[in-house]
Amino acid sequence: MEAKRVLLIAGGALAAILLQAASPRLHAAPQTASALSGQVTSAEEGPMEGVVVSAKKDGSTISISVVTNAAGRFAFQASRLEPGHYALSARAAGYELDGVRTADVAPGQEAMAEIKLKKVKNLSAHLTNAEWLISMPGTDEQKRFLLNCTGCHTLERIMKSTHDADEFMEVFKRMSLYYPGSTPLKPQRLTGTASRDVERGGNGRKTAEWLASVNLGEQPTWAFPLKTQPRLTGKSTRVIITEYDLPNRLIQPHDVMLDRAGNVWYSDFGQMFLGKMDPKTGKVTQYPIPVVKPGWPEGTLDLEFDTDDNPWIGVMYQSAIAKFDKKTEKFQFWSTPKEWDTDGGQLGHIAIEGTPADNKVWIKNSDGSNIYRLDLISNRMENLGNFKDPQTGKRIGPYGIHSDAQNNVYLLDFSAGNIVKIDAKTKNATVYRTPTPDSRPRRGRVDREGRLWFAEYQGNAIGMFDPETEHITEWKVPTAWSAPYDAVADRNGEAWTGSMLTDRVARLDIKSGQYTEYMLPRPTNIRRVYVDDSKNPGTLWIGSNHGASIVKVEPID
Repeated sequence: MEAKRVLLIAGGALAAILLQAASPRLHAAPQTASALSGQVTSAEEGPMEGVVVSAKKDGSTISISVVTNAAGRFAFQASRLEPGHYALSARAAGYELDGVRTADVAPGQEAMAEIKLKKVKNLSAHLTNAEWLISMPGTDEQKRFLLNCTGCHTLERIMKSTHDADEFMEVFKRMSLYYPGSTPLKPQRLTGTASRDVERGGNGRKTAEWLASVNLGEQPTWAFPLKTQPRLTGKSTRVIITEYDLPNRLIQPHDVMLDRAGNVWYSDFGQMFLGKMDPKTGKVTQYPIPVVKPGWPEGTLDLEFDTDDNPWIGVMYQSAIAKFDKKTEKFQFWSTPKEWDTDGGQLGHIAIEGTPADNKVWIKNSDGSNIYRLDLISNRMENLGNFKDPQTGKRIGPYGIHSDAQNNVYLLDFSAGNIVKIDAKTKNATVYRTPTPDSRPRRGRVDREGRLWFAEYQGNAIGMFDPETEHITEWKVPTAWSAPYDAVADRNGEAWTGSMLTDRVARLDIKSGQYTEYMLPRPTNIRRVYVDDSKNPGTLWIGSNHGASIVKVEPID
């Protein structure tokens, strides 16, 4: 009898284990209740891992997304979904929903939803920019030209065109006359003699001939197979993503940051507004920015916060920077002196991290790559001119500029592969080269230890410059053609970056050098990345610059 009792107990324990294995709950500890759960399957694969499942309540501007585990199962925590009727969607490369899916969430109950996917009929409409690049024939050198195009529109637009080489040459000329914050919904022409170098030193004619050979100009369909990136699995499925729709489709949230109270602020790349969003309700307030240079393109780029928690912005082709006083809700402007200003004057980037050291703000004018320094005591600007690479004699073409605690400033040379440090006291410049030649550093941030973190747009990497050793370390991002735009390190030993091409964000464990990537629910054109590291792991905030939305990415470790 005793032996039989032992067997029964052991059998019961084994059954409990098997039952638990057969009914996995994704991303939720046993004590965490689920409001909605289910499984994603397809005829081709059965249960599918790495599928992004989204739920959006009727009438809401907020979507919540989770990712399926190895058994194809997903679960939304009860704390994330309030009661109501939800539309469900799913993202998996090459697949789409097989019919409309909805769910009703009731208080204290777990709703179930079985989601079936089917192969898409028109794969080309679902490719990311990076997937177009891995699909089309051509050398990496040829394809790098297209990194200049994704700021305004997708590569699908190019690949579905029927232009021949001569017509592409006309397109290049026309594109050089548009404001960088233009989109197909709101194109803005430059003014006067201003133009942009869209070829960036390349051979325009050869590029035009190559593009005419890979688009639809000579055949009704592409002469090469369309490829997709593999779905992300494992640790990459442990994440909750929240999307906040902004009030209108023309909003381009270029930079997204949080103030000390937890409000979300954004700069609008195509309009004269500074935006603020309540992350609890999704409510948006837009503060109109006065036009100080009528007739010139409108929009803002860089967003920073000073020690008083007031936002500062670079007002681009308005040739000005501005500070917003949150108490008075008024803007204070500093414009380029008239004797320095040009049709192409563009004050998009500022550096105020080190301003408390000497009451000076660093400013970059993209027209001529001149570096200004604004003295907040006298309200006068100093022009340091532009800088040259001592080895090549080529002018440094900075994009992002970032200051340290002593208000020394770093220039990220987007025209080559240089990091330039300007001493705040002597004004002398020192040039450091990235390990990857022509990596085109774009934007970054100085961390609490005084190290400069930056994204290598053409190097497909995150870089870090240590001023003590004067050494640069690189970490290549796993997904091809990620083209990192910005990089930031948090206090938890991790660094983050985003992409205009992959619809993914990447999280780097600095100590191990290992990345974890997260797939986003919708096409997401990412510029600035900002991390709230008040908790571990940190929470990433980004704007979808072409999707009129703000996105929060919360890893679950």
